[in-house]
Order: sequence, then C-alpha cells, then structure tokens
Amino acid sequence: MPLDPKPADISRIPGALRLYQVSSIITGVFLLLLCAEVYAKFVLGYELEMNGTEGFLAMVPRGTVAAINLSTIILIVHGWFYVLYLFADFRLWSIMRWPFPLFVLIALGGIIPTLSFFLEGPMTRRVKKTLEQLEAKKAAAAATVAS
Repeated sequence: MPLDPKPADISRIPGALRLYQVSSIITGVFLLLLCAEVYAKFVLGYELEMNGTEGFLAMVPRGTVAAINLSTIILIVHGWFYVLYLFADFRLWSIMRWPFPLFVLIALGGIIPTLSFFLEGPMTRRVKKTLEQLEAKKAAAAATVAS
C-alpha cells in the first residue's frame, strides 16, 4: 500500500516538483550534448574549441585544442547538473514517499539519453494527481466536520 505524503510536507511538494522539472530538462539536454560530443570525439575524431585560432567556435582534430575546450565543459556541466538532478529526484521521492525502485528509475533519467524527457511528464502528472486526491480528502474531512 503506497503511503501518502505527510501533511507537514504537502506545502513543499510544488517547489520540489518545479526543481525536479527544471533539473530534468537541463540534465537531459546536457546529456544529449554530451552524447553528441562523445560521438564527435571518439568516432569522428574532433573536439569543440572556443575562441581558438579557427574562430569563435570550431571543430578541431582530437587532442589539438589550444583554447577553451567546450567538450570538457559540456562534460563538467552535465556532471554538476546531474548532481542537482539527483538531489531534486531524492527530494521529490522522499516528500512523496514513493517506493525505492521509482527513485532508481528517475535517477537513471540523467544517465540514459532522453529518459529524463520521457519520465518528467508522467512523474509530474503523478504528483499533481496525488495533490488533487489529498485536496479531495481534506475537503471531505472538512465537510464531515462541518455537518
């Protein structure tokens, strides 16, 4: 039997949901950029350089980056946003009191390309449905007390 969120935590749910939504989109975008960068680097043999001798943005042969290496920056940014994504995932999961396998599934969204985009919608609907059910229970309890 699934547990309902604690009454004291209900006011924190919208903020936790918003953080999850934003971090899932940003993490998903940077994961796709990272996949493209890995393909370009290891299959095509090129890296993305910024402000180098070739211009503002240029694809240069692997290992010859002399200016700002955007390939490395994409890797680092994705890593930090994945940490934020895990925090948002954990926060939403713990407030909603979901089963642990759901936490693991959502966490995989930052590792498996495009999964975060597919999970964000159903998780948002699940949270909103739970909030609606809690509001209905609260209204029913208030009506019972009033009568």
